[in-house]
Amino acid sequence: MKLLGAIFILLATTSIGFEYAKRLSERPRQLRQLRVAIQSLEAEMMYGLTPLAEASRHIAEQLPKPLSLFFMSFSERLSHYEQTAFDAWKESVDETWQRTSLLDSEREIMLQFGTTLGQHDRDQQQKQIKLTLAHLEREELEAKDRQTRYERMIKSLGFLSGLLIVVLML
Repeated sequence: MKLLGAIFILLATTSIGFEYAKRLSERPRQLRQLRVAIQSLEAEMMYGLTPLAEASRHIAEQLPKPLSLFFMSFSERLSHYEQTAFDAWKESVDETWQRTSLLDSEREIMLQFGTTLGQHDRDQQQKQIKLTLAHLEREELEAKDRQTRYERMIKSLGFLSGLLIVVLML
């Protein structure tokens, strides 16, 4: 019976370590997807002259979850509710952010971008997009650095903490 309990403890702590490491590796991937999505939004708005709601829907169809949920929510809020672009953007961020592996710093970047969305002429809007992309690129580099430094350690820490608990219980 003790052996079965020890195995369960070891499996649980190891899976916690692997889950946290997965979240750490998801962050750079989601940041890269977010950058691509904003670049696509720029192309749709600047060169395709596509309305914001339709452009967001196109982007949502191209992205995997959870970022597709954000752009779909934004598109629906613009289409079905009479909201400003910023209100729809902010509510979509608030609604879907918990499903992502992104941090509060990226959330602030997205909210800052949302305040400028649809408020300026094309040139100024393009400058804001470039600024947002630069911020997201910086965050992506930092996320990759954290992933390479901590991912293996967190996996090992999950297993070793379970091993420590098992040893202390025996």
